[in-house]
Amino acid sequence: MKRFIYRARDSKTGEMTKGVIQAENERAAGKLLIEQGMTPDRIDEDMSGVGLFQRMQNKITMKDKIVFTRQFATLIGAGLPLSNSLRTVIEQTESKPMQKVVESILVDVEAGKTLTQACEKYPDVFNKVYIALLRAGEASGSLDVSLKRLAEQQEKDHAMISKIRGALIYPIIILMVIILVLIFMVMMIVPQVQSLYKDIGRDLPWATMMLVLVANFLVSFWWLVTVLLGVAIYFLLQFRKTTTGIEWAALAKLNVPMFKTMFWRLYNARFARTAANLMSAGVSIQDTLQIAAEATNNIVLEKEIKEVSEKVKQGKTLSSSLKNLDYILPLVPQMASIGEESGKIDEMLAKAAQVYEDELEEQIRTISTMIEPVLMVIMAVLVGFIIIAVLFPIYSIVSDIQGSM
Repeated sequence: MKRFIYRARDSKTGEMTKGVIQAENERAAGKLLIEQGMTPDRIDEDMSGVGLFQRMQNKITMKDKIVFTRQFATLIGAGLPLSNSLRTVIEQTESKPMQKVVESILVDVEAGKTLTQACEKYPDVFNKVYIALLRAGEASGSLDVSLKRLAEQQEKDHAMISKIRGALIYPIIILMVIILVLIFMVMMIVPQVQSLYKDIGRDLPWATMMLVLVANFLVSFWWLVTVLLGVAIYFLLQFRKTTTGIEWAALAKLNVPMFKTMFWRLYNARFARTAANLMSAGVSIQDTLQIAAEATNNIVLEKEIKEVSEKVKQGKTLSSSLKNLDYILPLVPQMASIGEESGKIDEMLAKAAQVYEDELEEQIRTISTMIEPVLMVIMAVLVGFIIIAVLFPIYSIVSDIQGSM
């Protein structure tokens, strides 16, 4: 039996109560509460005493969300009732954490809540875009269409993020290997060269002397380097959680050489795609801009788009409000202008998103092709320095010995 922390409303008194209940799963806990004359508002598994590894196992991934949305959209589109669709998804879902969330949603739906209200309890799983499209779908009677749009948007976004990560992880791994090789050379081989020069009473070359100084420092103060590195990483991670840290990280992505245009295209495609889907579902322009701004997942661009929302609120057109901004690419206001003239802003923004998604894919391929030769040049420079600092002195000693013979 599992422990669940619940918040429920007493059906007789109307008072909201909190407590703990034991049940096999979240759905069973909800049924027990209903039998006791209470309407569940929120039910969460008691995770106190659960270790870090188990918490990581309980994390819901983007893939879990995509699979759920796609399955749910298919079942609703096939005409199955909401409760039956949720039960089928529970049976088909392989992810245990996602299964628990869907069970909770089913409990709420059977208790009389709307699907949107049930999903709003899990903001970490269902973001504002998801909730807005669900609400619009339920209101218009086209829930299956909204779910299909969500599934497509999630799949596109996940594919773009995966490609960007792939493009960035490869050079990071290569650089780490280079650094490890350098550390090995500095700490294991350079001291032997120093000992050799000391035995024959000769002065070390300047390049070798630099490596010797670094090697001696690392050997003598490795513990200090480890502590300082650990403290620096800790404070960096803490700083990234602050408002200033989040803004700096967002600015870095938008301005880092070689990769900034890649992030610009990603965020512009995400904004345009989200706005197109929300407008297609009948969400107001004000709500669309507010939600799409947050969906970019970049606080700098989010602030810029929210300024656009204020301009539109004051009576300006969307296209004119999007012009001449620091991080909004030209095609977005251009397509918005065409959409305003034709009355199809959602379609035009969707086309703009597709253009940037295609350009992003091509750019990732180009960067992946360019990174390898750049890394080879860096490696060649480092290897050349090591040859000068380590092998050349040895060669010089051997040449002197042969000359004296």
